[in-house]
Amino acid sequence: MPHSLPAWACVQVEAYLDRLALERRLSPNTVSSYRRDLQAFFGFADGAGVSDLEGVDRRVVRKYGADLSSRGLASRSIARKASAVRAFYADAVRRSMVPANPADGISVPRIPQSLPRVIPAMTLAVALDQLDGTDPVSLRDRAILELLYGCGLRVAELAGLTRRRVADLSFIRIDGKGGKQRDVPVGAPANRALVAYLSNGRDHLAGPGAGDALWVGVRGSALGARGIRRIVAARLGTFPHALRHSFATHLLEGGADLRAVQELLGHNELATTQIYTAVTKDHLKATYERSHPRA
Repeated sequence: MPHSLPAWACVQVEAYLDRLALERRLSPNTVSSYRRDLQAFFGFADGAGVSDLEGVDRRVVRKYGADLSSRGLASRSIARKASAVRAFYADAVRRSMVPANPADGISVPRIPQSLPRVIPAMTLAVALDQLDGTDPVSLRDRAILELLYGCGLRVAELAGLTRRRVADLSFIRIDGKGGKQRDVPVGAPANRALVAYLSNGRDHLAGPGAGDALWVGVRGSALGARGIRRIVAARLGTFPHALRHSFATHLLEGGADLRAVQELLGHNELATTQIYTAVTKDHLKATYERSHPRA
């Protein structure tokens, strides 16, 4: 599959990608994913004899889907690639570049819904309380884990925090996806862990290159998302998003309103948050079957 855009699609696709970055403020990783998917599609179309955007019709889109399927791609990957093509042509229709979207109505493989992995609240409480070291690295790691779980942060949101952002320890202002800001309350355990790290940990780790970054690695520079993932894996044997899943699920199990959880997570759509209601129902069903004599 070609890895560059054919000349007849290059200008329009690059302009579209620029709009995703500048107007919709999508992350560089997301824009790169769109670029790869569109390069693959338009490379296929070019090989099929297409020479301009209007030359792409439903037949070409269907053949592309069949080609992806024949190469054994997962349903989720096929659906993502089809979505990229559909979104590009929807934008092209709005700009009167083409008369119709050739990807509209094209069926894609059904993606089985997978529920997030949730760590039981007691398991998390025990694991976090066992991280009681007083050396700078232990204080840092405890604060990282407490904030991930206590605030439901994405790993990139946590990695982007600065000391100035956490000056008010009761709330943290988060820069979420698409530049959307939200204020997240900081619970008592996370607050204590953060105070301990700031008082007795960070300054011992920070070197000249740390700047105002909240998290600092053992070499003295700012700690990024990759380093945080390694810490979560080493300390808890899981990944940061599992703590975010657990945050949302435990809130709902405790009676929190779904829209409040949506706001805390920074989801644009309520439907994105509703997946956690299925998780809590599974939990309730398991509890019922385990506990009720007539289950």
